[in-house]
Amino acid sequence: MNEAWYRLAMLVTLIAGVWEGPMAIIFRVFTDKGPNALVAANYLPAPWCYIVAVAAAAAAFAVIAVLDTRHKRAMSAAG
Repeated sequence: MNEAWYRLAMLVTLIAGVWEGPMAIIFRVFTDKGPNALVAANYLPAPWCYIVAVAAAAAAFAVIAVLDTRHKRAMSAAG
C-alpha cells in the first residue's frame, strides 16, 4: 500500500469514526440541532442512537487497527 493512500485511508476513517461516534453523542446530548448527514446516528430514537454511535466508532477504530497492521507488514516486507 502506498504511503499516501495509507495516510488518506487512516485520516478518512478517523474523521468518519469520530463524527459518527462521539460527535453524534455530543450533538444529541448538548445541542438542539437536529440530525443531519454528518451525524446520521441521531436519526434513531434515544437508546439506539447511542448504541449505533458507539458501534460506528468501534468499527472505525477496528478498520484503523487493520490498516495499521497491514501497513506495518507491507513496510517490513519492502524494507
